[in-house]
Amino acid sequence: MLSQNFMLERDPLSLERIRSALVRLEDTIIFDLIERAQFAHNPRIYVHAAFPELKELGFDGSWLEWFLKETETFHAKARRYTSPDEYPFTNDLPDPVLKPLIFPTILYPNDINVNPTILAFYTRDIVPRITRRATLTLSASKRPHGIIHDDTYEDDGNYGSAATIDVEVLQAVSKRVHYGKFVSESKFSADPAAFIPHILEPNRQALEALITKPEVERKLLLRLRKKASTYAQDLNPDGDAIAVHGTAKIDVDGVVELYENYIIPLTKEVEVDYLLHRLDGMSEEDIDRLAGRCT
Repeated sequence: MLSQNFMLERDPLSLERIRSALVRLEDTIIFDLIERAQFAHNPRIYVHAAFPELKELGFDGSWLEWFLKETETFHAKARRYTSPDEYPFTNDLPDPVLKPLIFPTILYPNDINVNPTILAFYTRDIVPRITRRATLTLSASKRPHGIIHDDTYEDDGNYGSAATIDVEVLQAVSKRVHYGKFVSESKFSADPAAFIPHILEPNRQALEALITKPEVERKLLLRLRKKASTYAQDLNPDGDAIAVHGTAKIDVDGVVELYENYIIPLTKEVEVDYLLHRLDGMSEEDIDRLAGRCT
């Protein structure tokens, strides 16, 4: 059985182990999106300085950013971000209360963190799409009483519930994207000589070609569509799907496009960026020796 516990797993860079982690993250992301789709868009929670209550606390960011800060502050104290597969959205977090675990050396030292990009595309593109049905239902319920402005149309007031789920989605997507470092390290370690010339040049296109497997991506998207279609169904007491048109709990196409247009391309960026820094600080002699092991 493959373990997600780095203290137990004998080969954390096994492609089989990495693939298992990524498949499990698919389930987490889909279920979290289904939970977020229950609530309307609530765009106010993504706007900077939209809450006077936060200004009084000296915080000028958005409601979601405040939620992230408060959540990640606690998680940092519990040493979450000492794990090699965890990356915070918040800067200047406190040190852990507990002494750090001594993890095995897995990744080459790097400071790659693309969470600002993840936060941007999630709030601007993903949330409006997956909450569209809830937003339309909300507007229909308010229409008889008169919709005064856009905020009323899109706002159901569930700021805490929506942001709580947003944090869960963002953390899962972040882990999924940054797992690209594990993929790159695994492939680089298996054949350094294939990568080193393109790292030294440097040649992003050549590196991306080495790590890209179109057939694997095609199967991933097919599997994702099947999962999302299955999880989006309501089941009767016997566990059979209730086939009622228009009752799916999530926009299946939206889930697939999240991966196809955002998660997969950004993961590749992380993989290539990691490789471009894979030789940082190494001497020419060390690089030659590393390349020579596979020649």
